[in-house]
Amino acid sequence: MVLLLVLVRAYEDVLFYDPFVQYFKFDYLKGGFPVFVMGPLLLDLFARYIVNTLLSLIIIYMAYLNKENLFFAIKLYALTFAIIGLLYFMYLKIEFPNGYLFAFYLRRILIHPLLLLILLPSFYFQKKMKVKV
Repeated sequence: MVLLLVLVRAYEDVLFYDPFVQYFKFDYLKGGFPVFVMGPLLLDLFARYIVNTLLSLIIIYMAYLNKENLFFAIKLYALTFAIIGLLYFMYLKIEFPNGYLFAFYLRRILIHPLLLLILLPSFYFQKKMKVKV
């Protein structure tokens, strides 16, 4: 499953429409705000988030075989997309008036499996705390 997450990242240019990849690499320093189409951008961002989420949920479940952890993770992923996705697209509408960093980090949370890196050790710690009690 981790290999599939790596493949999603490796082939992001082929699989998903995202004109902000190049912008956040170099263009923010010298170029203007990129031209983009909101509909395809929203759909592809959502698709990428869903792919990363499904792979992350499989990894979480395989690591702990605990449905409570899985249901908590599902709720957290849904809430995260609702909040961060809304903030990101609102910020896109106003074209990053206070600089690019806020939008850069919002986008990073949405397109990379960062929640997996937070949830795996937290569930491990929670499991260890239950054993000690």
